[in-house]
Amino acid sequence: MSALPGLREGRLANRQLLEAGRLARALAALDGDGEETRLVGGAVRDLALGEAVGDFDLATTALPEVVMKRARAAGFGVAPTGLAHGTVTLIVDGRPIEATTLRRDVDTDGRHAKVAFGRDFRDDALRRDFTINALSLTPDGLVHDYVGGLVDLAERRVRFIGQAHQRIREDYLRILRFFRFSARYGDGRLDREGFDAAIAERAGLAILSRERVRAELMKLFVASRAPQVLAAVCEAGLLQPLVAGQTDAARFARLTAIEAVGESAPDPLLRLGALGVRVTEDAERLRERLRLSNAETERLAALARGLADLHDGEAPPALGALRRLLFERRRQGALDALALFHADSDAAPDDWRFVRARAFLLSTPEPTLPITGADLVARGVTHGQRVGATLKKLQALWIRAGFPREPEALARLLDQALEP
Repeated sequence: MSALPGLREGRLANRQLLEAGRLARALAALDGDGEETRLVGGAVRDLALGEAVGDFDLATTALPEVVMKRARAAGFGVAPTGLAHGTVTLIVDGRPIEATTLRRDVDTDGRHAKVAFGRDFRDDALRRDFTINALSLTPDGLVHDYVGGLVDLAERRVRFIGQAHQRIREDYLRILRFFRFSARYGDGRLDREGFDAAIAERAGLAILSRERVRAELMKLFVASRAPQVLAAVCEAGLLQPLVAGQTDAARFARLTAIEAVGESAPDPLLRLGALGVRVTEDAERLRERLRLSNAETERLAALARGLADLHDGEAPPALGALRRLLFERRRQGALDALALFHADSDAAPDDWRFVRARAFLLSTPEPTLPITGADLVARGVTHGQRVGATLKKLQALWIRAGFPREPEALARLLDQALEP
């Protein structure tokens, strides 16, 4: 097994989190006196990899009412966020830590599970989805691994625990989680058994809520190996039904390369646009399929309109046209449109013309028409419809003139706009 940077002989190399701070205080409050509490899930995985951890999840033998009693005695805030599934949220130093009573699944329907509480950490691990998600950490720094998760983590493998078909049928969202975790932690080809099971069980995706699907996809889009994994997902035909349209994994990959050159943080909404937006109707379709917000839908629609402004070509337009794009689509819309125009071209990710165009859009102030409706009223234009029509005409003249701001030039344009 390859070495894991965060571990030394099966124990956490740096135990500072277990010795002081909010995690240490939460463990001290819930562990002991006949109950055992461990750190579980993603935090253990990331600590083993030597990565920073932001959120903590605890598993405990204590029943929810005991957890709440001990938490209050320790001075923590308590929120009974999921009592039906044994989950209590502790507020420690103003931040949440979830504590869940050990459990086993009694019945599953592909979306939800009925559970019974238990006291066996091994049984709790075996009900989880992937081997790398079944690790647990005791307050003394020892990592407990019942299913070979440390080996898989070191070898960068993402495997289901037990039989992949059965794990997926318990919750069909695990299909998308399999791809997300493979994109974040995997290396090389997708696990064959898991991929085959995902394809065979794909019909189950239809019963998932669109909010859950959206949340998983947005996390998948920003994972480090998202381009490679999405290529396989799209080729297998698994993504198109979720977005009710065609998907372009190659365009997605080109955008990620462009983002890397510009040292831009991964943008899940822009990447969604690369995957499935070419015209404004695509934005409306994705709103309905993925429950996008109004702001998200408008951003994708503005992106599509900006692409239409740029038309076809292999090079970005001249600076005057870029300034017009900035005026009409605002900065975010202009930058989004340029990025996808670049991805649609044959230009290299570091093509100097596109790098210069992006720098221009980032640094140039957004043009604002320096004449308002009040100025027109002062010139005697009083009817509301005529004010709007005159402003529209003036705006077109102003754009055509190159966005002048000199008083003399503006006065001439205003006179032209006021002509019958």
